[in-house]
Amino acid sequence: MFYAYILRSLKDGGYYKGSTSNLENRVKAHNAGKVRSTKSRRPLEMHYFEKFSSLQEARIREKFFKSIDGYNWLKDKQIIGKRCQSG
Repeated sequence: MFYAYILRSLKDGGYYKGSTSNLENRVKAHNAGKVRSTKSRRPLEMHYFEKFSSLQEARIREKFFKSIDGYNWLKDKQIIGKRCQSG
């Protein structure tokens, strides 16, 4: 199985979108500071994911999540909301 996923930063309330073949290990890597783009935003929690039969499908969905249409779809489905303000 392959996954497109959304993590939420407990530090700044923002979201990170990605894809992987091993969801559990990928989340651990994010929280261990091994992913440059999320290292300063730790800790992160799993917020949403979808399963796919191929990595190509998961990456297409990840790209959709990162697009304005994907953002609007995620908002319409109430999967993501207004970002929290840190401080």
